Amino acid sequence: MKRMMLAAAAMAAACAAPSSPDPDAGEGVVIYPAEAVVTMAAEGGVAEAVAVSGDRIIATGTVADLKGAMPAANVDTEFRDAVIVPGLIDPHVHVVLGALQYNLPITPPWPMATPHGMKAGLPNREAFLSALSDIVAAAGPDAPVVVYGYHNLVHGGLTRANLDAITSDQPLIVWHYSSHDFYLNSAAIETAGFTPALAQKFHGVDLDENGELTGRIYEDAALLVIQSFAGVILAPDNVTAGFHGFSSMLRQAGVTTTAEMAYGLFGWDMEDANIRANWGSAQEAGYHLYLVPEYQALERTFGDGRVQAVLDMVSGARDTPAPVLPRVKFFTDGAFYSQTMRLSPPGYLTGQSKGTEGLWVAGPDGIVPAIEPYWAAGLGVNIHSNGDAAQGATLKALQILREGDGPDNSFVIEHGGLFSPEQVEAAGRLNASLSAASHYVFYMANEYAGPLGDVRAKWISPLGALTAAGVPVAVHSDAPLAPPYPLRAAGVHITRATREGSAYEAEMALTPYEALDAITLDAARVLGLEAEIGSIEPGKRADFTVLGVNPLDTAGADWESIPVWGVVLDGVKHPLEEQVTE
Repeated sequence: MKRMMLAAAAMAAACAAPSSPDPDAGEGVVIYPAEAVVTMAAEGGVAEAVAVSGDRIIATGTVADLKGAMPAANVDTEFRDAVIVPGLIDPHVHVVLGALQYNLPITPPWPMATPHGMKAGLPNREAFLSALSDIVAAAGPDAPVVVYGYHNLVHGGLTRANLDAITSDQPLIVWHYSSHDFYLNSAAIETAGFTPALAQKFHGVDLDENGELTGRIYEDAALLVIQSFAGVILAPDNVTAGFHGFSSMLRQAGVTTTAEMAYGLFGWDMEDANIRANWGSAQEAGYHLYLVPEYQALERTFGDGRVQAVLDMVSGARDTPAPVLPRVKFFTDGAFYSQTMRLSPPGYLTGQSKGTEGLWVAGPDGIVPAIEPYWAAGLGVNIHSNGDAAQGATLKALQILREGDGPDNSFVIEHGGLFSPEQVEAAGRLNASLSAASHYVFYMANEYAGPLGDVRAKWISPLGALTAAGVPVAVHSDAPLAPPYPLRAAGVHITRATREGSAYEAEMALTPYEALDAITLDAARVLGLEAEIGSIEPGKRADFTVLGVNPLDTAGADWESIPVWGVVLDGVKHPLEEQVTE
């Protein structure tokens, strides 16, 4: 087991109902009986009912014991045939990015859940180019066309010449599924004013053998594309529709808490305005939204005052549209999907990054200096780290940060695409946590076997080994890259299923309890919220997800089909049938 079982006394206290001879005891309390209340306070922790006062859990136990101790309590039997679990958590999404992409024309490499239903996958190059041509033809002759969802390992390479063959007069911008890369035709390059000189300033500018732009603009240069075509990508109507659709997906999945894991990346004013307008508050939206600021955005805006800026956001001294957690988001390397994550030699064997080792963002020499000012202030770290070379650099930085008598801050590796066996051991020894991208195995494990080679391909998301090494493991969607459906995200790591129908490195699977933990208590842990949410225990927030069946009694392959009644949020019921259709 990844952690010690709770002491018997603590367990008894959590499950015992308070006793009182006062007939008025329990005034204002609601007792919810259920087929099962899965507490996640310890493995095997199941109660018959939970008692709530206001927005807090006050006890769990049998209906008879709870009612006997609180005779004035109201017994609400609406969930008597349902299963109550702690509110489901997706600890890493991008609500603003999702708002931008979900309302664009989409050309996904595989079936993709969207606010508008499932979008059929385009499984080969011919299907992709045909769909792209149809989108351009339907768009009319003048406005730039921005399309999301291309993937090079499925759809083949893409250059400005390929896009010029579809349209040479109209700006055409293709956004890679990873969100880290853009591909522009000649008209788009000309409209944006991009020249080969950009490569002297940014890593993410691809040049051909003649020193000319290939059309691929990626990683640190990608924001230039967004700025150049903001009229389409950041159009207010597009963002609003996309945000509402994203919220609908979260509610349908029974999510009670999520976190924007790169707050500020698109600009504080733009993000603040959209979150205020389209999220509003937890009770309006039906879920709690937290914000984790991104370190490069902090440095660009606040310079030497960046640490104080975070502290002010957390305390409320600086106004923000949703609560800011006392944590900061960092990057070690590039993206898993677009083959820019940093690999050990010999690097990528095939694919668009063939012959390279990928990209650093902070890099081995930059991680500790980037983190140290925030670390000294007691702030937690959530660091994007994907490739095996990146994992080595990230864990080395953590070792340096852990040395001496400094703060024992929370340190969470985000995504964690590859871990060697030695890195698994180091993560456990250094008290790291992992918030894993739930979808790398399902969508990409087989596709990546060639680019990674046999040895590294076995290291994709080894969650079972990490759990055994004592690393708390959460899973997240990174939506819009995968749908924000925690039950699906957890279920695929019970089965280690791939989209082709195989089971990939099945010995790295999670048990059902570990999988549910990964979307409840450990998901709360990677946000630093484990004292507030993640389990059904007295004193914690009354956030529950109400399900048709018990996940722990359901095959992992069926978790994504578990019926969701809705949620209880801060003690308030939010059934799906009463939610407003966006």
